[in-house]
Amino acid sequence: MFLRCHSRKKNGKLHRYWSVVESRRCRGCRPVQRQVLYLGKINDSQEAAWRKTIEVFDERKKQVEQLSLFPCDRPIPPDEVNALSIVLTELRLRRPRSFGDCWLGCVLWDQLGLSEFWDAKLASQRGKVPWRKVLQLLVINRLCDPGSEFALHRRWFLRRAMDELLATDFAVAEKDRLYRCLHRILPFKECVNK
Repeated sequence: MFLRCHSRKKNGKLHRYWSVVESRRCRGCRPVQRQVLYLGKINDSQEAAWRKTIEVFDERKKQVEQLSLFPCDRPIPPDEVNALSIVLTELRLRRPRSFGDCWLGCVLWDQLGLSEFWDAKLASQRGKVPWRKVLQLLVINRLCDPGSEFALHRRWFLRRAMDELLATDFAVAEKDRLYRCLHRILPFKECVNK
């Protein structure tokens, strides 16, 4: 994550607005960025505090440090080093994702032994993402919210926590990969029906 500055000229004066932006890299793809939190106008000391906060939650370093949060209507005490002033009414939950139904689908998938079954069937077929994970995504989509592969790719995957549950990235929901997975399992239709 990092801070991004957006500049805007209004009434002849330059205004700077800040956002916390997350950068995700899909395997073999360019990085994709999304806004996590809109901060609005912040002064230089607040900018430094946010930069320090973001460094604290760096996943690569695995370092966690507690910060003091203060409401915006109270001044931050001068002896507080790791402190932020926040406007609680301006906090917004962005990109909430459904988890429970997908988790239950994954539990059912595992209890039925489908991972082992499909790993044995699809192990010889290579791909960037294991085909069993793509198939598991398709099955859980049909279980939770039946729709087309295109709808899964465009909307459903982004609104669910399947990337976390499958320990993969957006590559598992690539449109062409979803269609190819259906073609790969077609020869095993007779095995499944028995």
